[in-house]
Amino acid sequence: MDFSALKKNYDDDGFVVIRGFLPIDELEQLQSNLDRYIRDVVPQLPDGDAFYEDRTRPETLKQLNRIQQDSYFQEYLRHPRWAIVAESLLGEAAWVHGAEWFNKPPATQHATPPHQDNYYFCLTPPQVLTMWLALDPVDEENGCLRYLKGSHRRGLRPHNRTKTLGFSQGIADYGDEDRASEIPIPAAPGDVLIHHGNTIHRADANRSTSRHRRSFGMVFQAVSCVRDEQAFQQYAESSKQQHLELGLKT
Repeated sequence: MDFSALKKNYDDDGFVVIRGFLPIDELEQLQSNLDRYIRDVVPQLPDGDAFYEDRTRPETLKQLNRIQQDSYFQEYLRHPRWAIVAESLLGEAAWVHGAEWFNKPPATQHATPPHQDNYYFCLTPPQVLTMWLALDPVDEENGCLRYLKGSHRRGLRPHNRTKTLGFSQGIADYGDEDRASEIPIPAAPGDVLIHHGNTIHRADANRSTSRHRRSFGMVFQAVSCVRDEQAFQQYAESSKQQHLELGLKT
């Protein structure tokens, strides 16, 4: 892997794509453990660790947080391939926040609002990135990620509270000009999309009637980052308020 070319693209565009990041055997093992976790662990989780489109319908499970509480995923956080790529793009040592799982079940209406991850993280300098691994074929029909190229260089945009569980904040002034500049990124299982913490991105709802859009994500934070505690507290309070409004027990 040519990390110099990869880093240049990351620095210029705010995102990169690595096709075939995980070989098929590793991908199958990861998927097998995610299936086990969903089958055996998720039914006992509190509301704040498992989000559903409709909690009365288990098939609408849409997001899992803090899955590193499971012993397999706790160990998986130390997988060297992920760390090598993250640190090469960040240009310094980094540590991993944790692991998450995302899904857009077939024929569900939740779109991912336009947002910047570092609005949630509140890190200075914004030396943080998200690695998003496709577990299913992903395209425009079932809700691929859409990026605004170069948006990481323009700082954070204003955000406000949304009604989308799992994405409590969305860009308040996202308009037609932004949508016209979006770059949709289709992906195959095993491809990884990596974006800077300030890169604006979103995803449409899954319009497919039969296909899921599942992914596995990890966030890496450079050692130089410091969290703005005041900004983070404001975000945490807004997120808590959203959960209360949506009837969640956390």
